[in-house]
Amino acid sequence: MRGTRLTVVAVGGMVLALGFGGAWAGEIRGDVRDLRQDRRELRQDNREIRQDQRELWRDRRELRRDIKAGNTDEVRQDRAELRQDRRELREDRRDRRDDVRDLRQDRRELRRDVHQRRQSFRK
Repeated sequence: MRGTRLTVVAVGGMVLALGFGGAWAGEIRGDVRDLRQDRRELRQDNREIRQDQRELWRDRRELRRDIKAGNTDEVRQDRAELRQDRRELREDRRDRRDDVRDLRQDRRELRRDVHQRRQSFRK
């Protein structure tokens, strides 16, 4: 009977140890997944910023042409488009800034989880 209890306790301890290890691995895997997603979002934000910048340049070019031609109605419309493009550019830059902050936070969490995992092996 004594050997059976010892075996049950040993197997239970191994299951708990593996369970905790799996939880750590799950956290680390989740952090890595978050990092990848944040990088994708950051690349997308950079693409959107470049597109907004191109639209802004295009609208400025049209505005200069309309001013030279003396088309006051089109000048008014082009200025409204410029304001909208600047607003979109600001929003995209704000999104990129937030994504950079998220990426930094996820990196910190990953480093913390890996460090804690290493510390648990040393004990």
